[in-house]
Amino acid sequence: MLEKLFQLKENKTTVKTEILAGITTFMTMAYILAVNPSTLTAFNDILGLDGSARMNPSGVFMATALAAVVGTLFMAFLANYPFALAPGMGLNAYFSYTVVLNMGYTWKQALAAVFVEGLIFIILSLTNVREAIFNAIPQTLKYAVSCGIGLFIAFIGMQNAKIVEANSATLVQFHEFNKETFHTVGIGVILALLGVLITAILLIKKIKGGILIGILSTWILGILCELTGIYKVNAAAGFYSLIPNFTAPDIASLGDVAFKLDFSLLKGGASGIVNFIVVIFSFLFVDMFDTLGTLMGVSAKADMLDKNGKLPRVKGALMADAVATSAGALFGTSTTTTYVESATGVTEGGRTGLTALTTAVLFAISIFFSPIFLAIPSFATAPALIIVGFYMMGSVLKIDFDDMTEAIPAFLCILAMPFLYSISEGIFFGVISYVVINLITGKAKEKNISILMYVLAVVFLLKYILL
Repeated sequence: MLEKLFQLKENKTTVKTEILAGITTFMTMAYILAVNPSTLTAFNDILGLDGSARMNPSGVFMATALAAVVGTLFMAFLANYPFALAPGMGLNAYFSYTVVLNMGYTWKQALAAVFVEGLIFIILSLTNVREAIFNAIPQTLKYAVSCGIGLFIAFIGMQNAKIVEANSATLVQFHEFNKETFHTVGIGVILALLGVLITAILLIKKIKGGILIGILSTWILGILCELTGIYKVNAAAGFYSLIPNFTAPDIASLGDVAFKLDFSLLKGGASGIVNFIVVIFSFLFVDMFDTLGTLMGVSAKADMLDKNGKLPRVKGALMADAVATSAGALFGTSTTTTYVESATGVTEGGRTGLTALTTAVLFAISIFFSPIFLAIPSFATAPALIIVGFYMMGSVLKIDFDDMTEAIPAFLCILAMPFLYSISEGIFFGVISYVVINLITGKAKEKNISILMYVLAVVFLLKYILL
């Protein structure tokens, strides 16, 4: 049966190899179960939300696991590829910090935008439009987007662990240790920094599941600190016990976030509709490069590309991603996308959808262990964010810094994301500067800039002028 479903012999693999590859992929990306609820609900306390206005972290955990299960199953059966999906890093940060905190939308409105983005992706995946848009953007900017998101994610990780804090004179500074907060915030900062070192060493030693082990190690150190009195629980200040209560998973909490889409922006006249479209397009743009870039990169690593550099059955893979995004929004989580950590399973020999199926089953099982994941503090997940940021920064090596018409737009794109605290602003800066610089310096014809790039640049400029 498995042979018939996944063509194992044709892909020169075995059931054992595929299952081990699926376990490896899960181990390297399971950190999302701990990080996503923390990242996606970060605005709760910042905005002082209560009641139904809050986004329930437990519900987000359930939504995260379910989105990963559905998306990865679609990848397994629609495309027969060993790629796993889950709510994307960077996209969850954009959801929480840009759309909700900076733009002022509710999380229910943001989920509506993600849902519509998924529907648009489904339409684009049935045509060649998605590939056309991807091909229209210069490769330099694709690398820059990855780098910028990496810096943004790492910065958020440092903030979550309180390694970086506000300063009225310099805007930011390293955490200032003092007696009053040492046993709460201070210990968290120290453990987060230790977690980065632990995770780095594990990855350098090529230990499978290094990121997940790094999270768990930091968390265990925190528990030891709590048991010995070094770390002190102060619920009033937002510091809770690190020891899970091992109660039954709160599956009912899914109802607090599932099917909560709010389309009220569409009733806000022209301005509301334009703002809604801007948010949708931002999700769409970032998701597009995240997915296509991952598919191409991991496929190349596994020698899955044909002689023309194209990925067979790519429409099935893109469709899986698109359907998972809309399904994830219905469940109550941000954009679901293909994970670059799938490369770890591919490295272990995974070549078919059986690898993806194995990963999906493990995500389903994780639903019953939610109390454990939800007890993991932000200072324990921060090292994962910082290290994932490091991975994404690797693309900077592919940018040609000798060609300033390429390097400067890429630099502006990278710079804008962490410093302007917005992924979309980085994308806008990159596209606009690339078109303007090359056009004025007479390089546009030589670079063969597409009509679509000019259209995007104009749209982004109008966004700043009109909004």
